[in-house]
Amino acid sequence: MTFSNTQHFDVVIVGSGLAGLTAALQLAATQRVAVLTKRQLANGASGWAQGGIAAVMDPTDTFDNHVQDTLVAGAGLCDLEATQMVVEHAPEAIHWLQSLGVPFSTEDGELHLTREGGHSHRRIVHATDATGAAVQATLIERVKATPNVTVFEHHMLVDLITDRRTTSTLPRPGQPVRCQGVYALDEVRDEVVTFNAPHTILATGGAGKVYLYTTNPDTATGDGIAAAWRAGCRVANMEFIQFHPTCLYHPQAKSYLITEAVRGEGGKLLLPPEAGGTRFMPQHDPRAELAPRDVVARAIDFEMKKHGVDCVYLDISHKSPEFLEAHFPNIKARCLELGIDITRQPIPVVPAAHYTCGGVVTDLAGRTDIAGLYAVGETTCTGLHGANRLASNSLLECMVFASATVKAIAASPTPPAVQLPAWDDSRVTDADELVVIQHNWHELRRFMWDYVGIVRTTKRLELLQKEIHEFYARFHVTRDLLELRNLVQVADLIVMSALMRRESRGLHYSRDFPNTDAVAKPTVLAPPPR
Repeated sequence: MTFSNTQHFDVVIVGSGLAGLTAALQLAATQRVAVLTKRQLANGASGWAQGGIAAVMDPTDTFDNHVQDTLVAGAGLCDLEATQMVVEHAPEAIHWLQSLGVPFSTEDGELHLTREGGHSHRRIVHATDATGAAVQATLIERVKATPNVTVFEHHMLVDLITDRRTTSTLPRPGQPVRCQGVYALDEVRDEVVTFNAPHTILATGGAGKVYLYTTNPDTATGDGIAAAWRAGCRVANMEFIQFHPTCLYHPQAKSYLITEAVRGEGGKLLLPPEAGGTRFMPQHDPRAELAPRDVVARAIDFEMKKHGVDCVYLDISHKSPEFLEAHFPNIKARCLELGIDITRQPIPVVPAAHYTCGGVVTDLAGRTDIAGLYAVGETTCTGLHGANRLASNSLLECMVFASATVKAIAASPTPPAVQLPAWDDSRVTDADELVVIQHNWHELRRFMWDYVGIVRTTKRLELLQKEIHEFYARFHVTRDLLELRNLVQVADLIVMSALMRRESRGLHYSRDFPNTDAVAKPTVLAPPPR
């Protein structure tokens, strides 16, 4: 056993989105922090968020209103305590971002608040239609200037290191299993590095890439969820995958989301001209275009199948060009690049996998089932989102739970340092490896897209999982192989959760079980005993 190629820190954060960077900046005053990101700092999903951050900032709005809107969207599965905690800390989170210099949109010297589907009031704080990008740019600049934070780009999580990894730190009977750090693949040097730390935070985002069509970046492969499950953590509510109703439908546009705020500012959904060109949302829900995302996504899917069309249209052209330039400059510019003038033409849109509402089970301080291991952001199931996430609550959750996790780490005793084994990389590389990985990647994502909504059997998924486990055991690890391994694991968790829920609720709609049970229960999965 060797102990070379090891990095030592007080806290290792895996992921560089809003959750991870918030934690890093707030920890840096007292802790030596490593931030691992598998691409570059700005490549996560947070930077893609267009709409904004929900917060009660208007005197006519109340915390109770925001809580109730969240509970309604969550279809009975939200945890009230978690929801209240997030909502009540929202203004504090906004003020923190303002103190860092995030350039939020203003009107007459006050924050401009927009409204999105499912919200009873205007409470969306935003930076035009590129809120995530503005927030991330500010935080990245601050992180780079913070001495106690070291960033490791192109480092992908391989696995968590727990006491079970080595007999020298096996927990005694009655003691909890503890996380001692992570193994991460340094892609530039093509070697696995050991990161030794008493505290590890998973902030790896969601798993949208498990589906063929998604608004998520290529990095969203469920890495933290899969690694936590393998290490022994429970996951919950994995069947609740939110499909965003309006992803731009164009052969040259990949995963481009048309923000909810377009509908919030009066955008109307229309059938294509060949199907009549009429507005259809009022026939599906009295809230029309302002209904929650699951309602709107199902309505679009219904109309597309009913009329045999490839997309529907979102029309905001009745607003002035000046209004559109002020509120949606990036959408306007991107669409114009593709030949769509939103001041005169409707935007072709389709639903696409957007947000993973379930994930690693945590408490209100981000603690998981493993001591020393925390999780924040889309990687988690905190109880906030329930069966369907309310628009613009996600960036908010990242900050509030990151802050709570920072406080929990500061209050916890530091365990004694342990030596960890280096990664065993005596594996071979096969010339056909990448071809097989690519084939299985596409097969898995199409399988999930075509069948997970009406799941009847997991036989094919189990065969795929066995295949990937064999590859992982035999071959030199690469990012593609690690991501495929994680996607297969997450797909399996989604299928298992969907099979357990014999009702329709929120984002999970089953034709076999169309009714909703009187009592809402989360779907909690526990790994088999080790």
